[in-house]
Amino acid sequence: MIQSMTGYGKSILELPSKKITIEIKSLNSKGLDLNARVPSSYREKELVLRDYIAKSLTRGKVDFNLYVEVTGEATSSVINEVVVKEYMNQMKNIVDGDETELLKMAVRMPDALKTERDEIDEDEFKHIMKGVDEALAAINQYRSDEGKVLEDDFKGRIEIISDLLKEVMKIDPERIEHVREKLQKAVSELKETVDANRFEQELIYYLEKYDITEEKVRLENHLKYFVETLNSSDSNGKKLGFITQEIGREINTIGSKANYAPMQHLVVQMKDELEKIKEQALNVL
Repeated sequence: MIQSMTGYGKSILELPSKKITIEIKSLNSKGLDLNARVPSSYREKELVLRDYIAKSLTRGKVDFNLYVEVTGEATSSVINEVVVKEYMNQMKNIVDGDETELLKMAVRMPDALKTERDEIDEDEFKHIMKGVDEALAAINQYRSDEGKVLEDDFKGRIEIISDLLKEVMKIDPERIEHVREKLQKAVSELKETVDANRFEQELIYYLEKYDITEEKVRLENHLKYFVETLNSSDSNGKKLGFITQEIGREINTIGSKANYAPMQHLVVQMKDELEKIKEQALNVL
C-alpha cells in the first residue's frame, strides 16, 4: 500500500511544571529534508531527535517543532542582584529618584537578568520521546490515509487509460483503411501508370511502419505493472514515476503513428490522464 508524503502529527505533554507541544509536518520532496526547531535548553538532544524522526519518515520535507511552556514555579531566569544594584547606584549619581523607579529602570538594562542553563532531566526526555512517538504515529496514519486516496485515484485513471487504449484498437482497422485510401488517392492524382503489385508491396511496407500492435502490448504491460506496484507491500513513489515515464513513451509513439484524427483525440485524453497521475505520483513516499 502506498503512502503520501503529506502528513501532520501532534502530541501535547502535561508535566508538573511544563506543557510541551510536539508538532511534525511533512510535504513532498525528492529526499528527506528535515528542519528541527527546539528550545536552546534541548539543543544537545537535537541530533538524537533528528535521527529518530528520520528513521520513521525516511522521505519528505519535514518540519519538527518542540514548544515548551513553563506552567509551574520553575524558571531558568533570575535577577542578577549585583548588576541591578550597580545600575541603581550609577543612576543615583546622575538623577535624584525614587528607589522603586530606579529599580524599574535597572531591571531593563543589559545583563539585569541571567539565565541559568539547567541540565536536561532524563526522565523528562523519556516523556518527550514518548510524545514524539505519538506524533509520528499520527503523521504516519495521516500519510496512510492520504495514500489510500491517491491509490484509488491512480487506479481510476489507469482504468480510464486502459479503456481509451481499447477504443484506440477498436478504430485501428478504420485508421488503416483511411491511410490506405489516402495513399491510393494520392497516387491516382499523379495520373501515371503504377504497377499494381509494386504499389501493394510499398503500401504494405508503409502501413507496417504505422502498426501500433507492439506499442499496444507494451502499454498494457506497463499499466498492469503500475497497478501491481500500487498493490505491493512497500510504498515506492520513485518506482511509480519510472513506470509513468514508460507509459508516456508508448502513448507518445501511438500518437506519432496515428495519422488519424479520431485516434489522436483518444491519445490526447490518455496523455491528460497520465499527466494527472504524474503530478500525484510526486507526492507518493
